[in-house]
Amino acid sequence: MEHTAVSLLPFIIVIVMAIWLKDILPGLVIGLLVSSFFVTNDLFSGIRQSIHYMITTLSDETNVKIISFLYLFGGLIGMMNIAGGIKGFSQWVGQKVKTERGLLSLIWLTLPFTFMMPMFRIMMIGPIIKSFIQKMNLSKQKVGMTLDISTESIIVLLPVATAFVGFMASLVEGATRGLDLNITPYNLFLQSFLFNFFAIIMLIIGILQTFWPPLKKTDKTSKNKDDHENEEHELHRIGIKIELSFVKAQPWHMIIPVFLLISFTLVLLWKDGIDAGAKTIFSAFSKADATFVMLLAVFITLFFTLIFYIFRKQPLNEILYHFYDGGNQMMQAISLLILVWALTMAAEDLGFSAFVSSSLGAVLPAFLVPAIIFIIGSLVGYFIGSSWGTWGLFMPLGISLAQATDASIPLTIGAVFASGAFGALASPLGDTTITTASIIDMDLVEYARYKLKIAAIGAAISFGLYILCGLFVLSN
Repeated sequence: MEHTAVSLLPFIIVIVMAIWLKDILPGLVIGLLVSSFFVTNDLFSGIRQSIHYMITTLSDETNVKIISFLYLFGGLIGMMNIAGGIKGFSQWVGQKVKTERGLLSLIWLTLPFTFMMPMFRIMMIGPIIKSFIQKMNLSKQKVGMTLDISTESIIVLLPVATAFVGFMASLVEGATRGLDLNITPYNLFLQSFLFNFFAIIMLIIGILQTFWPPLKKTDKTSKNKDDHENEEHELHRIGIKIELSFVKAQPWHMIIPVFLLISFTLVLLWKDGIDAGAKTIFSAFSKADATFVMLLAVFITLFFTLIFYIFRKQPLNEILYHFYDGGNQMMQAISLLILVWALTMAAEDLGFSAFVSSSLGAVLPAFLVPAIIFIIGSLVGYFIGSSWGTWGLFMPLGISLAQATDASIPLTIGAVFASGAFGALASPLGDTTITTASIIDMDLVEYARYKLKIAAIGAAISFGLYILCGLFVLSN
């Protein structure tokens, strides 16, 4: 299809309807139907095409791994809930965590155990911090933002042992292939970490927010609104909540499964990487199929956890019931992700990537290339909600523009990675935003608005830094 501005329409529909209705699901459905109509130029065929996109999405191996991981992990959380694990661990840690600052510090302290993959980290500690938010009457948005910043900003800045490393390094290698450069692609990749200004700035903001004194609630209207929302949530699933309130607190029923999950994940990451040809533990983590390893680890953990709970005389029918209940609690996040993936596929058929690339123009001042790539990449990242998609789209374009204009290639690569980090953090379509909002029970659109205000500050500072660095490199 001809590359026109029509390819932007699906994402515009989603964002506008999400702001209007304060719910992202209707916008995703309408956006998918509209984009499918433009692809086929026929109403009935467009509806069929929408279903085809969703089926194609569900047939993608990586997507199936992510969906399966989400459901199984939700099931594990449900099992730990009915076994008293989360309740017991919350009470145990609660003896030490008494303030908002203590809870936010706890989020950062969990990084050494959960840094491998954003979804893994959020789903691992989300249910724990949720219990503290309710008990201590804290701001869900502030706590959720700290969780997301400590997740996205850290993981994209680690050169080893994360789910992103192999993908990011391969993008740089592919985009520089055939170019006459005096530096290896991996060294370029490592240098670019210094220029991921957005991730670095958001990391600083997150740390400052952790130790900044909490603001007292003085807005009576806002408080009444929060109380009303809490009352509505109390009416949902009231039977399950009453049942869980009578569960005996047993912290080991969470500590053992979490220990197993982390251990299996690390061991399987190492083994999968070695099988892929890696020689060291760090390269093994980079080469491993992290998505499959996470799924395999949670599957094995579920098996041993079930045996552990039966040995501890937990009723099997209760464990299985709450396994399915926990998995079903993730269906909202799963359905949103399926629609986001289908919408992105439809937009690509409308020529979205080619349109954005061609609209940048062929001539740009060298010092502006990194800054322009960052801003446009951030806008696109916000629309599609995917750091991986943004990187895949703009890495070849950014490096080509830098090579053609004599702009700094490491600086431009850093700008590409920063734009994807912005999209993943700020977009209401981002999987971290969707998952965090689902686990902590926040309104997705309101939470995305809150995040955008803070992320925009980081983006503005980053834009200025890219211009200054571009001028400095040009002058030297």
